[in-house]
Amino acid sequence: MKATEAKLLDFLKKSPQFVIPIYQRTYSWTEKECRQLWDDIVRCGSSDKIAVHFVGSIVYVESGLSQVTHQSPLLVIDGQQRLTTISLLLAALARAVGDSEPLDGFSQRKIKNYYLVNPEEEGERHSKLLLSQTDKASLTALVGEEELPSQPSIRIIANFESFKRWIGEGAVDLAALCRGLAKLVVVDIALTRDQDNPQLIFESMNSTGKELSQADLIRNFILMGLEPVLQSKLYEQFWRPMELDFGQEAYGTHFDGFMRHYLTVMTGEIPNINAVYDAFKGHARTSRSDYSDDKSHIESLVREIRDYAKHFCAMALGSEPDAELKDAFNDLRELRVDVAYPFLLELYHDYCSGTLSKPDLLATVRLVEAYVFRRAICAIPTNTMNKTFATFTKALKKDRYFESIQAHFLSMPSYRRFPSDDEFRRDFQTRDLYNFRSRSYWLRRIENYGRKERVAINEYTIEHILPQNENLSPKWRSDLGEDWQRIQQTWLHTLGNLTLTAFNSDYSDRPFIEKRDMPNAPEKGFMQSPLKLNQGLGILDAWNEETIKARAAKLADIGVALWSAPRLPQDVLATYRPKTNLHSSYSINDHPNLKSSTIGHLFEAFRKAVLALDPCVAEEFLKYYIAYKAETNFVDVVAQAKRLRLTLNMRFNEVNDPKGLCSDVTGIGQWGNGDVTVNLSTLEELPYVMGLVRQSLDLQLGDGGEA
Repeated sequence: MKATEAKLLDFLKKSPQFVIPIYQRTYSWTEKECRQLWDDIVRCGSSDKIAVHFVGSIVYVESGLSQVTHQSPLLVIDGQQRLTTISLLLAALARAVGDSEPLDGFSQRKIKNYYLVNPEEEGERHSKLLLSQTDKASLTALVGEEELPSQPSIRIIANFESFKRWIGEGAVDLAALCRGLAKLVVVDIALTRDQDNPQLIFESMNSTGKELSQADLIRNFILMGLEPVLQSKLYEQFWRPMELDFGQEAYGTHFDGFMRHYLTVMTGEIPNINAVYDAFKGHARTSRSDYSDDKSHIESLVREIRDYAKHFCAMALGSEPDAELKDAFNDLRELRVDVAYPFLLELYHDYCSGTLSKPDLLATVRLVEAYVFRRAICAIPTNTMNKTFATFTKALKKDRYFESIQAHFLSMPSYRRFPSDDEFRRDFQTRDLYNFRSRSYWLRRIENYGRKERVAINEYTIEHILPQNENLSPKWRSDLGEDWQRIQQTWLHTLGNLTLTAFNSDYSDRPFIEKRDMPNAPEKGFMQSPLKLNQGLGILDAWNEETIKARAAKLADIGVALWSAPRLPQDVLATYRPKTNLHSSYSINDHPNLKSSTIGHLFEAFRKAVLALDPCVAEEFLKYYIAYKAETNFVDVVAQAKRLRLTLNMRFNEVNDPKGLCSDVTGIGQWGNGDVTVNLSTLEELPYVMGLVRQSLDLQLGDGGEA
């Protein structure tokens, strides 16, 4: 490696050509990063006190052996974003200066011939900077002032237009802008192809500008070290189609998330959102042992990613060709439950291979939708949702695919439960649905339930039949009775009082009878409404607590059928339940140390605290210890003569123990489950120890997940 300081414009002028390798990400700077660079250039160009401005490093390697008659292009390892942005600014500046020369060396002809093109070359060698794929044609057209391609690069065009606008505003003197550009300095880092490892250097660079995404790092990890022919083949055959499937904007916003879901499917563990790249490297190394050579392994890996990316685009980005599945994925997507994608990715993969039928996939997607929506209505915390779906497929029996999915939904413990019809029906009628985050979703689903021709509810607004105005009219107060304030506060935003209308402003705070009939425009009244949500309102003579509750009950029945729970005969469900231990008949009497008043009192205090952690916590007395479990044991207690010894079911490196009370018992035989033990000897220690126990429970419940 050879690193030297250089003025950026001199560096551009002397270099034959910069080529962005195919494995590099496309241009991704936004107006924010461009504005920061613009401000820096203007600031240093307007001040004689600023001699230079450092803008980072340019790391490159020669693409081949240079000869006297031909210099080889430079493959850019790091610095693409800055090179591209400066080129866009220079192209905009060249157009602005026209025939003038605001500063020596900055005429239109010199800007182009020094920094943007090789004037004596033709074809691709004509360009000083050769970008990849989507960006290449757009930059070439802008520099050459030619017609843009039919599908231009969004970022290239947007940032060029920003520079044109800022120059055209006239707030900055062109000479100052040219001086600022002349003061830009970079570190010129040339790598030696046979001695330096570009991938390691790429990972360790702390570049200025827009941070690399996890997906960028993964793509470079896969492709950077390959021979050019294989590199091009894998990129063109697999990676480039993925980029096109996602689209320019969605690739930047969704691809990292997709890779996280893919790795969850492959490894069974959910990577930290900021450590997807590290998790991928571990997966790549682990899976390599199945192949005789690295080339076969890498090709298989990229092919697999491509397959799962197609699945993801079908579900999450709306590219599913089947109409029924597309509608189901759209409904699920509106609920914003990204954590379900690892589970659905595996199912969709099995659907594509013929292992899972379309009816069963469709029914499963609808079950996932119902599960998520029912839990939201019943206000069940979402913190376990990510782990629920990440581990779901471990419980499946693929010879009885859909049956085992239903069984698992029905068998999940209380904190992960599929809410029953009664629980859902009750909460659906009383929940504040106006301020529910997906209110347009549930209104649309109810309105279109049973319809073959769907109603586009974005043409309507939500109507409170009983108005929101705290100062209700005398007529409304009379209709509701003396208790009108309580009725309004209780039922205002609930299911029974909400509907859809295209005439919200016409209804305003009118009495119910006027909303029903609209005497001056009867086609606008509830009585004439074509919406299913308004059926039945036209035959009512009053709107009060009784009619609100009656309508809510009717709509809740529709909701129970629409977001239906799984159904399995009890004898079938019984075959999926784990075998119980018939010999587990121990009690507190089998632990003699608990008969001591001191230890017994300490145990009762601990017992009360641990059972209060979560409604799902269960207690089981075993022969040698007492187990507290959610899905499985999270803390086990051995009652000793002078203390309680607790075993936490977690790895030692996972526990946060500032006081250092825990011991690592990895690989040591003991009663209990887990690698961490801590002793509880006094009541004063209980609050701190319960904090450690809480960590073990949270780890099992998947606390910190997202829905």
